[in-house]
Amino acid sequence: MEKKLFGTDGVRGVANIEPMTTEVAMQLGRAAAFVFKDETKNRRHRIVIGKDTRLSGYMIENALVAGICSMGVDVLIVGPLPTPGIAFLTSSMRADAGVVISASHNPYQDNGIKFFSGSGYKLPDDLELKIEDLIINNRLDELRPIADDVGKAYRISDAIGRYVVFLKNTFPKDLDLQGLRIVLDCAHGAGYKVAPAVLTELGAEVIPIGVDPNGMNINDGCGSMHPEVMAEKVREYRADLGIALDGDADRVIFVDEKGVEVDGDHIMALCGTELIKAGQLKKNTVVATVMSNMGLDIAMQKVGGKVVRTAVGDRYVVEEMLKEGYSLGGEQSGHMIFHDHNSTGDGILSALQVLAIIQRSGEKLSQLAQVMTSLPQVLVNVRVRKRADLHGIAPVKEVIDQVETELGDKGRVLVRYSGTEPLLRVMIEGENQDRIDILADQVAGVVREHLGA
Repeated sequence: MEKKLFGTDGVRGVANIEPMTTEVAMQLGRAAAFVFKDETKNRRHRIVIGKDTRLSGYMIENALVAGICSMGVDVLIVGPLPTPGIAFLTSSMRADAGVVISASHNPYQDNGIKFFSGSGYKLPDDLELKIEDLIINNRLDELRPIADDVGKAYRISDAIGRYVVFLKNTFPKDLDLQGLRIVLDCAHGAGYKVAPAVLTELGAEVIPIGVDPNGMNINDGCGSMHPEVMAEKVREYRADLGIALDGDADRVIFVDEKGVEVDGDHIMALCGTELIKAGQLKKNTVVATVMSNMGLDIAMQKVGGKVVRTAVGDRYVVEEMLKEGYSLGGEQSGHMIFHDHNSTGDGILSALQVLAIIQRSGEKLSQLAQVMTSLPQVLVNVRVRKRADLHGIAPVKEVIDQVETELGDKGRVLVRYSGTEPLLRVMIEGENQDRIDILADQVAGVVREHLGA
C-alpha cells in the first residue's frame, strides 16, 4: 500500500496547511495513542513529545497533546530537544512511544511529526500505514475515554540535563577536550542548549553561533545546510575545527582547521577505519545509502571492511543495522548512527566520536579525513510530470545501460525519484569529472524528453 500521510521521515509540510494542520496533528495523536496502548498491561501509558525551535511547534504540540490525552494516554512534554534526545528519553523513561515535532533541515515555515517506538526506533512502514488507516477511515471516532480514563500531561523539566549526561557518557572516560578550540553552529535549532553544554563541560573552548532561536531563524543561512558560515568563523578564530548541526540536531557536518568541509561519508570512513583497528566494528561493515560515494567503499576495503547499501533515508539504514547486527551506519548528509550508543542518528554524539579520535591520535581533522578520497560525482535533478517505471521506457533504459557499460567497475549510475518532490535524480560517479558531467546530461536529457514536466 502507498502511504498518503507519511513520507520518508514522518509527516511533513508547510505548517498550518494540509497535512501539517492542528486537525491532522490531533488525529495523529489519537491514532498513535491507540496503536501504542498495550491493553495487556494494566498501567498508565505514556508518550514523550519534544520539538525543535519553530514558531509552529507550539500549536502542533498542543494539538498532539490533546489527541493523545483524549485516548487515555499520558503525555511527557520535554520542549525543545534534539530528535535523538527524544529517542533516548523515550527508551530511558520506559515510555510507550516518542513524538518529535520538527522539519529537520527545512526552513521555519515547514514542520513535521515523526514517531519513535518505545525502544527508541523510527516506525516501520507497516505501523505508519496502520496509523494512516485509523485516521483516513475514521476508525477511532467512537473511542472516547471519559472521567479518570482521560490522559494527563506532565512537563519534564530536567530533560536537557538527562540528555547532556547521556552524551558525555559516550565519550571515552580517559579523554577530555582540553586544548581544542571549536566553532559550533547549532542552526538556531533544537541543539542550541545541549551541544554547547556538552562540549564545554568536556573541556573544549567553544565559539557558539546559531544559538539564538526566535522561532523563525532555524536553518536560516546557518547550520549543516550552510557550512560556509562555520568555515569562515573557523578561519577567523583559527579554530581546530567546526561542527554544524541541522535544525533537529540529528545530523552533523564538519570543517577542518582550514575551513574545508568534511561530510558524512568521510566521517564514516574515518570512524569505521578506527573501529576496525580497535576490533570494535561489528562484522567490519559500514551501512550507507545508495547516495554515498564509492570512495567510502574503497576506504573500507583498504582496512578489510566493506559497505552495505540501503535506500535513501536513515530509517532504512537503521533497519538494515538491526536486521544484520551492524554497529555503524549513516548518510553522506551527516546522519550517522553509532548503534552501540543510540538508536537513531545523533549529530552531537557523532561529533563526540570524531573528537575522541582527534584527541587520541593528536592529528588534525584535515589529516584524518585523508582516509577517504571521494570519486568525482555529479547530481542532476529533472522535474517530472509523473513517476513512471524507468525500465518500461526503452530509450531511458537504453541510455542508462550504455553509461553503466562505459563506467564498468570504475563508476556507477543511480537514477531515483525524490521521496518529497516531483523530481527524478540522476547521480553519476566516475574517475573523470568532465566525462561524468557529459554522461549525466545525456541521461537527464532523455528523461526530460519522455517524462519532463
